[in-house]
Amino acid sequence: MAERSTAAVDVADNSDATSLTAQADQSTADGVAKNRERDTDSDEVQESTRTDGSGKTSPPELHSGHKLARRYRLEECVTRLDGFSSWRAVDEKLRRAVGVHILPADHSRARSVLAAARSSALLGDPRFVQVLDAVEENDLVYVVHEWLPDATELTTLLASGPLEPYDAYQMVSQVSSAMAAAHREGLAHLRLNPNAVLRASTGQWRIRGLAVNAALRGVASDTPQRTDTEAIGALLYAALTQRWPYESDAYGLSGLPKDIGLIAPDQVRAGVHRGLSELSMRALVNDGATASRHESPCTTPEELVKAIGEMPRIRPPEPSFTAPPEYQRTSYQQGTYGRQAPRPGATQPVPTPPPPLQSRTGKALKWAVSALLIAALGLGSWQLADALMDQGGKNEDPGQTQNNQDGDKNRNRPAPKPIAIKGAEEYVAKGDAQHPADVDKTYDGNTSTGWRTSSYLDGPKMVIKPGVGIVYDLGSEQEVSAATLSLRYGSDHTTIELYATDSLGSSTPLSSMKELGTVTTSSTSAKVTVDKPVKSRYILVWLTALPYSGDDPANFSNPGYKQAITEVKFTG
Repeated sequence: MAERSTAAVDVADNSDATSLTAQADQSTADGVAKNRERDTDSDEVQESTRTDGSGKTSPPELHSGHKLARRYRLEECVTRLDGFSSWRAVDEKLRRAVGVHILPADHSRARSVLAAARSSALLGDPRFVQVLDAVEENDLVYVVHEWLPDATELTTLLASGPLEPYDAYQMVSQVSSAMAAAHREGLAHLRLNPNAVLRASTGQWRIRGLAVNAALRGVASDTPQRTDTEAIGALLYAALTQRWPYESDAYGLSGLPKDIGLIAPDQVRAGVHRGLSELSMRALVNDGATASRHESPCTTPEELVKAIGEMPRIRPPEPSFTAPPEYQRTSYQQGTYGRQAPRPGATQPVPTPPPPLQSRTGKALKWAVSALLIAALGLGSWQLADALMDQGGKNEDPGQTQNNQDGDKNRNRPAPKPIAIKGAEEYVAKGDAQHPADVDKTYDGNTSTGWRTSSYLDGPKMVIKPGVGIVYDLGSEQEVSAATLSLRYGSDHTTIELYATDSLGSSTPLSSMKELGTVTTSSTSAKVTVDKPVKSRYILVWLTALPYSGDDPANFSNPGYKQAITEVKFTG
């Protein structure tokens, strides 16, 4: 993996000794149609015909309408910088918009860009903007990548103000998890900044330019994990304060005042979430700065993911409802239908009620109505008495008495009561964890979010692992009678087992736990019933077989055998 990382990002570094995340620079365009690149390093901008002795080559003379490989038609140049250019283009074969980076084949960074693009394409993680093609032909090297017209840069989002705590939490959680996965494969970004992080219309966060942006700019680092972790801390700092955590202004954000050093976000802006403020400081610890409350610094994305998982969960804001307008009676309901509306201020005469029936015919009619009412009352009383007598006879039936006794027993049986979940942690029996930062989304009351497994090639029964799951903390020993789960993928073969364990972590082996129940379902809901309710504080929800489902971009999930838990509830 170390060799792969070197192939992706080990190129000549022409930047100064300043921290990579402190530079006020901008990543190359990676596909936001409504947000064109705005590079802040004006001294790096090259004219299209300029050459110098640093090994940079003039970019080729390209124009709108030019076709690459008789397939990619260039539409608009969004960046021309440092000997390369970036374009919005159209893939005429698949009829979709794409982004293209182009540089001469004899450019000093051409080989590094090709290596970085091919390494990034092998990752195939949908949380990153995907590299679709990397080609050298006709004295050109070009990299084709996804174009996301419905995504918005973090730079644009911060232009109107800082993010809400829940949005900032989602951003740092998803970006940290994605970068941890990339570093496990030996890939680094090295140019994470507000232009490289995008929020899709679905609310999911994506990262563009993995390895490729650094190779295009000739950026390298001896400590790539530390560099990317510090960059994530800077992103969170900016999201919380709308300030860049260095003295220089960058990405449309004002820097910190000079000579005061790195201060915590909650000291920069009132109302900042304390936990997120401390998290950003732990990721930004460098050059003598210290983390809040003296926690240890996070130096890798994996450590950052663990720190996020230990935080109290941040709930989404409550939806606001507009009060309905006050009910207005219509003129028809007011009894004025067909009448002319009165003039404002005019006094209306009170209508005289009709006189009572005083004639001989009226008196006769009143006596007739009274007689009918008396007859109806007498008939109703007789029918009521007859029904009560019949009911008394039926109660003497012994079978009916037995049924009533059974009903009394059911009424005396206590109704199931919900059990609150106080915490959760992913249980890892073998290999790597799935998505530990998302376990709290399985009991947040929101079925649109959840925890998901990886996508496996073999199935439905899990082969490379005995299973995957989550241990839930009920706060104290509780008598558990059932667990109800909401699932994302409704297909055959989802098998769920329930165990009682003695700890929240993965230290207790599965063989020493007490099995409570199991169920197999093909729907998006499942209920595991415990035959004999037991008392336990910690309950493991364990998946041993998974259904097959196709590509799920909204959940960042590739095709394969997989499942996602969106909500878990326990009853006792």
